[in-house]
Amino acid sequence: MPPYAVAAVLTIIVGYIADRTKQRGLCNIVCSLFGVTGFIMLIASQSPRIKYAGVFLAAAGIYPCIPNTIAWSANNFEGVYKRGVMMGFVIGWGNLNGVMSSNIYRLQDRPHYTLGHAIVLGYLVLFLFGGSVGLRFMLARENKKRRNGERDSWSTGMTQEEKVHMLGDQRGDFLYTL
Repeated sequence: MPPYAVAAVLTIIVGYIADRTKQRGLCNIVCSLFGVTGFIMLIASQSPRIKYAGVFLAAAGIYPCIPNTIAWSANNFEGVYKRGVMMGFVIGWGNLNGVMSSNIYRLQDRPHYTLGHAIVLGYLVLFLFGGSVGLRFMLARENKKRRNGERDSWSTGMTQEEKVHMLGDQRGDFLYTL
């Protein structure tokens, strides 16, 4: 219970910070590093105290990223249909993690569950950390192009209302949440 209570409080704090700074990607990156550290502790140590501390860090690294990633995705898509389909993919992908977890934490691996922890660690490094770094970099690069007017040609001859309704997040003045 205590690791999840800490993760719940951190989820609220990260949500507050991400809302105020509009830096959802950086919040995911920092949190994922806590998770990576926690899973390394779970794999590398045999000490119950270190493993328990690792559980705190693992939970603190994963749980805040779930609502933050959903909000980050929703911030960056305009148009109800486009956003609705995208949210289905993001939430569906997240739900597949539960299916995966039930198969990688096997009884024969107890009490240390090294295989399960290693798979989650790899997932955290590749998808949560790596994906957040990559996406944030690409969105920042695209925002720079939009600020420099490199996307203005997409909406030449359109009224502001046409731009909003027809182009949505593809219009030149739409800036992505980083």
